[in-house]
Amino acid sequence: MIHKKPTPVQIVKVDYPKRSRAKIVEAYFRQASTTDYSGVYKGYYIDFEAKETRQKTSMPMKNFHAHQIEHMGQVLAQRGICFVLLHFSTLKETYLLPAAPLIDFYHIDQGTKSMPLEYIRKYGHPIIMGGYPSLPYLDVIEKNLLGGETVEEPKS
Repeated sequence: MIHKKPTPVQIVKVDYPKRSRAKIVEAYFRQASTTDYSGVYKGYYIDFEAKETRQKTSMPMKNFHAHQIEHMGQVLAQRGICFVLLHFSTLKETYLLPAAPLIDFYHIDQGTKSMPLEYIRKYGHPIIMGGYPSLPYLDVIEKNLLGGETVEEPKS
């Protein structure tokens, strides 16, 4: 059970040319958001962010903010599963990078540089696109972060 977190927005001005065509013309973020997704998988709290780049050799660290890195560290401190999905659109490659190596790299320069693709390949896990398109990241979590263990489903 995993959900996309809504971004908290304060709507300031709406244009109503017709009732059925209301258009938001001015809005502001209420507060800094943490990560994009959270939920529970087989009894484990899961929390992650998804990023995409057209670059072929690195992921810009400006895509990550200090409050997100701090949040990920807090999730890890509570023994939650935390990671980022990194998609290189030009290469058509996607990786699941656990939060710990992301946090380590971020602290090198406080997010001002780019994370090399080789670093991501070294510490991350490739995800092969499925049909629809589908991104079977839970398979990677099961195999690489939970060690293939299964948690008994509760009886209804």
